[in-house]
Amino acid sequence: MSIPSERAERNLYWKRNLLICLFGSFTTLVAMTLMLPFLPLYVQQLGVQGQANIAQWSGIAYGATFLTAGLVAPLWGRLGDRYGRKPMLIRASLGMALTMGLMGCATTLWQLVGLRLVAGLAGGYSSGATIMVASQAPRNRSTWALGLLSSGVMAGNLAGPLIGGFVPPLIGIRMTFLGAGCLIFIAFLATALLIRETPQSARVEAHTKNGWRDIPNKRLVLTMLGTGVLLMVANMSIEPIVTLYIRTLNTTPTQVTFIAALVMSAAALGSIVSASSVGRLADRVGYHTVITGALTISGLLLVPQAFVTTGSQLIGLRFLMGLSLGGLLPCLTAVIRHNVPDHRVGSIMGAAISAQYAGQVAEPLLGGFIGGQIGMRAVFLGTSILLVLGATGNWFVLRLPPQKH
Repeated sequence: MSIPSERAERNLYWKRNLLICLFGSFTTLVAMTLMLPFLPLYVQQLGVQGQANIAQWSGIAYGATFLTAGLVAPLWGRLGDRYGRKPMLIRASLGMALTMGLMGCATTLWQLVGLRLVAGLAGGYSSGATIMVASQAPRNRSTWALGLLSSGVMAGNLAGPLIGGFVPPLIGIRMTFLGAGCLIFIAFLATALLIRETPQSARVEAHTKNGWRDIPNKRLVLTMLGTGVLLMVANMSIEPIVTLYIRTLNTTPTQVTFIAALVMSAAALGSIVSASSVGRLADRVGYHTVITGALTISGLLLVPQAFVTTGSQLIGLRFLMGLSLGGLLPCLTAVIRHNVPDHRVGSIMGAAISAQYAGQVAEPLLGGFIGGQIGMRAVFLGTSILLVLGATGNWFVLRLPPQKH
C-alpha cells in the first residue's frame, strides 16, 4: 500500500476509532476508580481489623495497580511500536475485564492485592488509546480529538467513585466488581471488532542511541516530570482514608460511602470545569505562572480540609482544589513538548506517564500509613507542604536561563 493511500485509509477510520477509544478509556477508568469509596469496607470484609490496619491495607491494595502499571508502561509502548496499537488495546481491555470480575470473587486480602497487581500489568488502555488517536487523527483535528479523549478519561475518574458510592448498597460489593468487568468486556469486543489500524509502512530507528543527550534543557524536563508526580500526590493523597475520615465527621453510617464518593469526584469535576479556561490563561500569562500558582493554591486549600466539620465542607474544598489543578497537566505536557526534539517526544512522554504512576503508587501507600499511624489530618497537612515546596521549586527552575545543549 502506498503512503498516500495508507494515509487516506487511516483518515477514513479515525473518527470511529476515536469513539471506541473514548468508550474504552472511560470504562477502564471507571473500573479503576469505582472501588475507592468502598475499598476500606471490602478490606474489612476480607478479614482486616482495626482502623490503622484497614487504612494501610486499603492504600496498599489501591496503589498496587499503579505500581505494576508504571513498571510495564515503557514495555507496552515499545511493543505497541513494534506490533501495532490495536493489539495493545485488545490486551488491556480483555485483561482488565477478567481481573475486575475476579476481584469480586476474592476471599482473602492477598487475592485482592494480587489481582490489583495483575490489573496494572494488564492495563494501559487509555495511554495506548492516546497514542493511537494522536497518530491517526488529521493534523488539523488532532488537538480536538485528544481533548475529547482526555475528557472521557476525566469523566471516568469522576463517574467511577460516584458509581462506587451508590451501586454497592443496591447489589453488593462483589456484584459491583462483576458488573464493571462486564462493562469493560463490551469495550474489548468493540475494540477487537471495530477498530481499524493500518499497518505502519516504516519505523524510524534514528536518534535512539543519544537518549537524554538530545534534550537541550534537561533540568526543566526533569522538573516537569517531578511536578507530574506532585499532581498525582495532590489528587490521590486522601483517597485511601477518605471513607474513614468521613466517619469521624458524625456522618450517618448509611451515607458514608455516598459522601465519600462525592468527595472523591468533586476534584475531578472541578478539573473538567476549569481545564480549558486555565489552558487559555496559560497561553496568555505563561505556563510558569499557572504551574506555580496552581500548586500554591492547591497546597493552601489542603489546610482547611484537615479541619472540616461536615462532609459538605470537604466536598466544596475538593471542588475548589480541582478548579485550581484543572489546567496543570496540559501545562506540564506543553512545557515538555516545547523542550523536547520531535524524535524524543514519545519516549519522554512515556517517562512522564511512568512518573505520574509513581505518584499514584507512592501517595496512597504513604497516605494510608500516615493516616493510620499519625492521624488523618497529617495527610492533608503533609500534602500541603509538599505542594508548596513544589511550587517554590518550579518558580526557581522556570525562571533560570535554558541550559546549553
